[in-house]
Amino acid sequence: MRVGATAMALAAALGATACDRSSPGVQHAPATSTSSPATEPVTMASTPSPATAVSSAPAGALSISQLCVTEGTLTPRGEHLFVDVPKCRAVAALTTEPAAELRFTYLGPTAETTALGSGRVRRQIGLKLRAQNGCNLVYAMWRLEPKNEIAVQVKRNPGQATFVECQNRGYRNVQPARSEAAPDVSEGSSHVLRAEMHGADLTVWADGAVVWQGNVGEEALAFDGPVGLRTDNGRFALALTAGATPGASAVPRPCGEATGE
Repeated sequence: MRVGATAMALAAALGATACDRSSPGVQHAPATSTSSPATEPVTMASTPSPATAVSSAPAGALSISQLCVTEGTLTPRGEHLFVDVPKCRAVAALTTEPAAELRFTYLGPTAETTALGSGRVRRQIGLKLRAQNGCNLVYAMWRLEPKNEIAVQVKRNPGQATFVECQNRGYRNVQPARSEAAPDVSEGSSHVLRAEMHGADLTVWADGAVVWQGNVGEEALAFDGPVGLRTDNGRFALALTAGATPGASAVPRPCGEATGE
């Protein structure tokens, strides 16, 4: 698929899913087909898959009806979701294991650039793990600019659940026991980011190779929740696959119960 202006025109022509800030809870996006959104959760493959073109989404990728968009918009088109806003946050509306894979094609920077709460400006995409809410979760981020790197952070704010309460407080940068350089990301290139936790041990893959491995600390086990995704200042076509929890319901729960940043 050729990316750029054509992709953005197609994305803009579609109905977007947005967080309604005027309502007390986040609502599900409308389904994009007449079929039931309740599909079986996906069991993660034993090894990461290599990057493929955006036109090839993995079987079982989460649909828009299986996600709670808590900030920004996700626009469904075919098997993929498109991001074209400075900030996008979403979490799975299903019970998941702390394992997820995010396939994405980078379509370039957003028209507008927004600084983080710290005042820093980054272009990045990444995964949320154990996302109890927007104040307590683990991030595995692929930072594209100003430096191409994999970064892991634990955000911990006991007793707090909303951005109004915790804002950008509670972040802790986690240093890896082992790390490798992440592949370069250029406009139009496709990649795969995968992260998986076993207890407090976290492994992150980029395009099939281990790029980060280490222990995130016992405090990350004090909270739990589904996986999710986050983007900042980048346009992406993406597909998110989550690790299934054995015996868990495949029916998406109300988004008010699956809050995230």
